[in-house]
Amino acid sequence: MNRLVIKNGHLLDPSNQLNRQADLYIDNGRVVAIDHSPNGFIADQTIDAKGLTAIPGIVDLCARLREPGLEYKATIQSETIAAAMSGITTLCCPPDTDPVIDEPAVVELIHHKATSAGHSNVVMLGALTTGLKGELLSEMHALQIAGCVGLSNGRQPIPNTLVLKRAYAYAANCGLTVFIEPDDHWLSAGGCAHNGTIASRLGLKGIPVSAETVALARALEIVAETGVKAHFGRLSSAASVAMIRRAKNDGMNITADVSAHQLYLNEHDISSFNSACHVLPPLRTQRDQQALQQGLADGTLDAICSDHQPHDTDAKEAPFASTEPGISALATLLPLATRLADQGIVDICTVIKAITSSPATILGMNTGTLSVGSNADICIFDRDSSWQLDEATIHSSGKNSPFIGWNFQTRVKHTIIGGVIIHSHTE
Repeated sequence: MNRLVIKNGHLLDPSNQLNRQADLYIDNGRVVAIDHSPNGFIADQTIDAKGLTAIPGIVDLCARLREPGLEYKATIQSETIAAAMSGITTLCCPPDTDPVIDEPAVVELIHHKATSAGHSNVVMLGALTTGLKGELLSEMHALQIAGCVGLSNGRQPIPNTLVLKRAYAYAANCGLTVFIEPDDHWLSAGGCAHNGTIASRLGLKGIPVSAETVALARALEIVAETGVKAHFGRLSSAASVAMIRRAKNDGMNITADVSAHQLYLNEHDISSFNSACHVLPPLRTQRDQQALQQGLADGTLDAICSDHQPHDTDAKEAPFASTEPGISALATLLPLATRLADQGIVDICTVIKAITSSPATILGMNTGTLSVGSNADICIFDRDSSWQLDEATIHSSGKNSPFIGWNFQTRVKHTIIGGVIIHSHTE
């Protein structure tokens, strides 16, 4: 039995309207009391969090861990360690591993490796179609029994709309959420940048906003018809934000997220052929960037994810169009989120909710909150500890980040998972 008390910290938990200094008591992996010690409680460990902020452990809706299949880029062990050092206690892995997460054996393999690593929790999305090929429906119920928290086809297309409708209907029948990255494969194929003036000047093939909105409109229609619970991930445009806002106003049971880098970068950041800024969906206009920020502020967008994609050095050293898209983003998820509040773009409670309780609710998990009885997954950080991102402070195996050289104010001091201190930062 492990009893832990966090003393004198500023507890910030939007799901409970908690935003004040208080003591937090943990017993046997769960939060048991706030403010007052339970009868007979004797702590085995104490963290003095004076001057620090304690929030629920961060829940990341999209992180590619590269294992199985691309272990030369990263492993489950390396990335869960990096996540824990970044205050992230739960990672959601999309199904596009190799082999694809389309059968229980793959789910069990990843679960075993994550459990053996003993750091951040890993949950998985099962493939919506076999092999993500968009042709045959996967064994969704078997994947659900194996532990998948939802279903997705990633960015792989399902060309036949009847297959798409049957997939959503099957998922709805299982009570599973479908996770959708809206992309019209035929409009985006071969593109690597936003279809605008910057891409034209650089001679790069563009991806139009319509590649996202056409796929989004199609999915929304089928979601409405089948009644499946749907989450739209990694939105990149003002038009998409407007479509989600309208659908929510119409009463649709949907949620949506945005990648942290989309809130800070835009098409101008690729102007020097900076391959660290090669991402999919692409960085769009400054107007799109501002619309994403506003969508987060007004609740249209529910969550912020890292969209973590670690790469080896060679993957980012070719000419821009030939490099592999993606950012190593675990280390910057929390500091980029809190920076939104520091800059007055989004209030701190909305920001913290977007990386804790909202993604936890989307995944259907009993975490992301400091409620009495909830899992004791907690991140404790210092909002006034200056540091600079460099390769040494990126603990992921992938060092591919456009934020290298940026100065941040938020530093993780302790990460607690299931009541156990997994990481503590010492100067």
